[in-house]
Amino acid sequence: MTDDPRLRYRLITGPDDATFCERISRLLEDGYRLHGSPSVTFNGTNVIAAQAVVLDSEE
Repeated sequence: MTDDPRLRYRLITGPDDATFCERISRLLEDGYRLHGSPSVTFNGTNVIAAQAVVLDSEE
C-alpha cells in the first residue's frame, strides 16, 4: 500500500478504468471492505467512479 494513513473511511474516486479497480483491489487486500454501492457519473469525457471503503476498528 502507499504511505497514506489508514483512515477508517475513504472515498475513492477516479476514471472508471483498470487503475481505479486496482486501487480498490489493493485497499481490499489491505483490510478495507466496500461500503455501499459504487456511484458513477459522466463528466463529458470520461465515466468517473466513486466507491466508499471502510476499515473496521482493531478493538
